[in-house]
Amino acid sequence: MIKSFSLLLCIFFIIPVKAQQDSSGICSDTLTVLGVGDIMMGTDYPSAIYLPPGNDCKPLLHEVNSILQDADITVGNLEGTFAGDLGKPKRCKDTTKCFVFRMPDHYVHCLVDGGFDMLSLANNHANDFGSAGKKQTEWVLESHGMAFAGSYFSPSVVVVKNGIRYGLIAFAPNLGCYGLDDLDAAASMVDSFRARCDILIVSFHGGAEGADHQHVTRQNEVYLGAGRGNVYAFAHRVIDSGADIVFGHGPHVTRAVEIYRDRFIIYSLGNFCTYRRFNLRGPKGIAPIMKVYVTPEGKFLQGEIIPIYQPGSGGVSIDPLNRAITKLQELTRADFPEIPLDIDQDGIITLPEEVGKSEL
Repeated sequence: MIKSFSLLLCIFFIIPVKAQQDSSGICSDTLTVLGVGDIMMGTDYPSAIYLPPGNDCKPLLHEVNSILQDADITVGNLEGTFAGDLGKPKRCKDTTKCFVFRMPDHYVHCLVDGGFDMLSLANNHANDFGSAGKKQTEWVLESHGMAFAGSYFSPSVVVVKNGIRYGLIAFAPNLGCYGLDDLDAAASMVDSFRARCDILIVSFHGGAEGADHQHVTRQNEVYLGAGRGNVYAFAHRVIDSGADIVFGHGPHVTRAVEIYRDRFIIYSLGNFCTYRRFNLRGPKGIAPIMKVYVTPEGKFLQGEIIPIYQPGSGGVSIDPLNRAITKLQELTRADFPEIPLDIDQDGIITLPEEVGKSEL
């Protein structure tokens, strides 16, 4: 709906011109950043029975393609590999119970056609087929013009659209990724990368998993004996160091949103498009598509929740029950009662006009 104008145009105007507004009151030079959670469109390992019908990923995203394309930049978390015949799967005692993901290479076209611009590879499935599988995944993405970030060798990336430089840095407490525990190191990365982009997005894969872990605890989280970070401390620290938007994922459920120092945080975007091998019961089957409206300087103006759910074995559908909106209303009130954030029944996220945003 709202597309950005190049900031370079502004230098040719000597007399300031008041920005035009649409019916929502959002100015025409507003930038829109859209984020979704975990993406795994089916795996041929350990068996092709885990692929969608006809080995075709297009129906999984068909209902939301136009939404994904309606933003200045669209970001998601790739929860799996395009390893092809390269790499060895991680060892499992029982492959029917072990989760090792390898999408067919041609599934990358569903991401390209769906409008994704940047992907996070920082998660616990990036190494499902070892270093060779990870390199092959990066090659498949790169050869199709898909930007990615999230490894020691490719921790960050910049995509330029309409003259705006969008940066992404991705973190996860997993092998080969920059973790969440060393806040000083994360802050240093963000600070050094800040000058290379106009809008800086930080993605993290962290927090304990499942229906029992929907709340932001503001403490270090542990899941199955592994440290999953203090996502609250991490998000605040990277914003202090220059991040404009923080997109979290990893718990496989939706978590609360927060505005901190005029910047937007969502602590988990949940499962977005996860076919067959993911548990999609209850809160794991609902999630938001999160659209964030910001100024060219990265300050939060407004958010929009597009509620989705995954019926059956997976694939994305718009949720007529708006359950992700209701869930975010409940969780945000419970976890951040000190933030006077309004989420209305249509999923529009705003701060009251009388609130001094810079104080948050």
